[in-house]
Amino acid sequence: MTFESPQRDPLPLRGRSALVTGASRRNGIGFAVARRLAAYGASVYLHHHLPHDDAQPWGADADGPEALAGSVREAAAPDAHVAHGPADLTGPGAPGRLIEEATEALGGGRLDILVANHALSGGDGTLDTVDAGMLDAHWAVNTRSVILLVQAFARQQRSEDAPTGRVVMMTSGQDVRGGMPGEICYALAKGALASSVRTLATALAPRITVNAVNPGPVDTGYRSGEEHADVAALFPGGEWAAPDVPARLVSWLTTDEAAWITGEVINSENGFAR
Repeated sequence: MTFESPQRDPLPLRGRSALVTGASRRNGIGFAVARRLAAYGASVYLHHHLPHDDAQPWGADADGPEALAGSVREAAAPDAHVAHGPADLTGPGAPGRLIEEATEALGGGRLDILVANHALSGGDGTLDTVDAGMLDAHWAVNTRSVILLVQAFARQQRSEDAPTGRVVMMTSGQDVRGGMPGEICYALAKGALASSVRTLATALAPRITVNAVNPGPVDTGYRSGEEHADVAALFPGGEWAAPDVPARLVSWLTTDEAAWITGEVINSENGFAR
């Protein structure tokens, strides 16, 4: 038996390329993930869809996509490239085009990492109030587009000596007790995504690992006032997670240290009392 050095590589993703979807807000998880991947040595493409952000109560990031990409460049390791671009992922062909655009923007060849962080929020309700259109809209973005992204990612030609591909998807704890009865469409679509992890991981083994992260409540600006305080009180420490907390886990799952982990939905909730 031989033993590798236990010392950690400060740039474990050097020479690899990554697509992070839904990376359009400075206080969002996608932006935090993109910064970490770039700091670890990866070239990163940030996907955004500003019309969705504009329609939300919190609105789009005031700085704009290029400023966010600039912040990722500031954190990036030497020789890492950072690019960004828009895509509406509701159309069946959009995920495949995004994979192609991201690959080309980062120099061609292949993508090594896919972090599917985007999601449709809003246009939802209780079981009594939702309709087929609302269900279809959430399925198209929160589930179908992610699976089609994984399909296009997996179809990229990989040489035998290429690093193992990494896919990390984001759920929201729909399969943890309590559920989300006030957001039926979102919860069902994300729950289906969580259930797809093991099937996708088996289908793509051993060349690609597929995992999902449930980050729990993260302070991305979607709650304020009493609601913000009420959620904070459900954590043992009385504080929300900052976006970089799940970003650390997501980024680690893309490194070689996590090569033996696939088909898992990992909860990162710090004892959140549902």
